[in-house]
Amino acid sequence: MSIFDQLSGGPSRAEEQHSGGKICSRKGCRDGAAWQLLWNNPRIHTPERRKIWLACTAHREWLEEYLTLRGLWRQTLPLPGAAGGEGGD
Repeated sequence: MSIFDQLSGGPSRAEEQHSGGKICSRKGCRDGAAWQLLWNNPRIHTPERRKIWLACTAHREWLEEYLTLRGLWRQTLPLPGAAGGEGGD
């Protein structure tokens, strides 16, 4: 545990993800992820490249809208093995 963990009251996001817990990519959210939002930036990525943000059910729509408004969103899929991800778009 680092000094930052002690100040924040818990492990960092990076430590949570490395320990196997998949958490939502929305800033400040620590809920478990149920969705994976696939995106790419066509100005810097090849067309087949996909980056992934994870989303809880509550933030899925917000993150999709954020990426869509910037022309980055490509697809949303359920996160394998996660509860709450029912069907993809």
